[in-house]
Amino acid sequence: MPGDYGDEAIISPATSRGQNWPCLRQFCVFMENRVGALHQLMRHIELHDLRIVALSVNDAVDFAVARLMVDQTDRAREIFKLAGLTVIENDILGVELPDDPQPYVRICIALLSAEINIHYTYPLNFRRGGNGAIAIYVDDIDQATAILEAQGMTLVTEGDLRQDDEFF
Repeated sequence: MPGDYGDEAIISPATSRGQNWPCLRQFCVFMENRVGALHQLMRHIELHDLRIVALSVNDAVDFAVARLMVDQTDRAREIFKLAGLTVIENDILGVELPDDPQPYVRICIALLSAEINIHYTYPLNFRRGGNGAIAIYVDDIDQATAILEAQGMTLVTEGDLRQDDEFF
C-alpha cells in the first residue's frame, strides 16, 4: 500500500551518505604529546589494513591532535571506538588541484569571492589525471561546494578514496 512503512521503505545508507557524498570524513585523534604516540596510532591503523590518505599533526605542550583521513571511514570509526581513542569527526572538502599555474590561489580566490573562511588545509595522498588534491576545512561546506563546482573544480569523494589512484 502506498505510504506504508514496510520493507520497501528502507533507505540504503548510500543515499544519505554514500560514496559520492561531496565531503570527506576527517578524524581528529587526541593523543598525549609523548615519544611514540603517533607511531602507536599509525601501527594501529596499519594493523587493521586501513590506508591513510591524509595526515596533519598539530601539537601543544601536553597533547597532540592527528587529523587524518582513511580509505574506509566506517571501519575506521569502529576501530577507533574499540581502541578507546578520543576522536572527533568532521566533514571536510577534498578538492582536486586545477590545472593552473597557481592552483592554490585559484581555489582560495574562489572561496574568498564568496566570503568563505578557510580554517586550514593540507595535502591529500591522492592523484588523478596528473593533478594532486588538498583537504580544506571551511566554515560553510554547502556554499563552498557550490562555489567550487561553479568554478569548474572537481571535488574528491569518499568513493574516489576507495579506488586505486595514481599513487598505488
